Amino acid sequence: MLEIRGVNKTYGTRRVLDDVSFDVAPGRMTGFVGANGAGKTTTMRIILGVLEADSGTVTLDGAPLGPTGRRRFGYMPEERGLYPKMKLGEQLIYLARLHGLTPADAKANTDELLARLSLSERAGDAIEKLSLGNQQRAQIAAALVHDPEVLILDEPFSGLDPMAVDVVVEVLADRARRGVPVLFSSHQLDIVERLCDDLVIIAGGAIRAAGPRDALRAEHATLRYQLQTDGDAGWVRETPGVTVLEADGGYALFDADDPDAAQRVLAAAVARGGVSDFARQHPSLAQIFKEVVR
Repeated sequence: MLEIRGVNKTYGTRRVLDDVSFDVAPGRMTGFVGANGAGKTTTMRIILGVLEADSGTVTLDGAPLGPTGRRRFGYMPEERGLYPKMKLGEQLIYLARLHGLTPADAKANTDELLARLSLSERAGDAIEKLSLGNQQRAQIAAALVHDPEVLILDEPFSGLDPMAVDVVVEVLADRARRGVPVLFSSHQLDIVERLCDDLVIIAGGAIRAAGPRDALRAEHATLRYQLQTDGDAGWVRETPGVTVLEADGGYALFDADDPDAAQRVLAAAVARGGVSDFARQHPSLAQIFKEVVR
């Protein structure tokens, strides 16, 4: 378990992190989301020891982290950080060797990652000759090549097309299935919502929400329902205890004052004819994000 507790950071008179606390659990994907300047990258750099916190602690399995402990981490920065003129395969082997892998293990890990990330044919290319999307996948391979026990990834999906996103998602999910705690930031909330088990939302340097994805969705859920009928659903506007947000033909999206009001809508719809869909809507990550940061 990676634990961040009471972390504060100030630059001059500007506090960029304010009592930041959250956990990254083993075998779980934790999405770290916030607007530009919210404090995500600063938090990650403090976890990695690149920056020093003014106060607070970062521990792994209950032990304070030092240089030796952080060698167990895999980190992908948002900025490009590989040697541009070095060949991709040679660079990955070199990075694995720096982390103490044997030549044989470094080569085996490199070959496996290049295959999984669809980069095998680019192993002999210099980094600067790769497309931006392939450079991004190369950065991810560099973070994984030494079999890290913890993964910290800053915007890992930036610049990837949808097919490449699916490839990277599966690679990261596989690491989580092996018990690795994975913390990743992303502005692509649809990917975060699909991939993560846990969410951490930061704004203005402070944590606004944190916890399991489904628990946060339940916590922020409203009594919002969608109805699809065979006829015109305009009559829903006249139902007591209901506020219609959208109505188009047989479709209606509405908020109910209580569950009984929603059931009255359903009963009336059934009495009027066919009902093809009636469901409570759960908030998306984008909706939760807007609610907690405003």
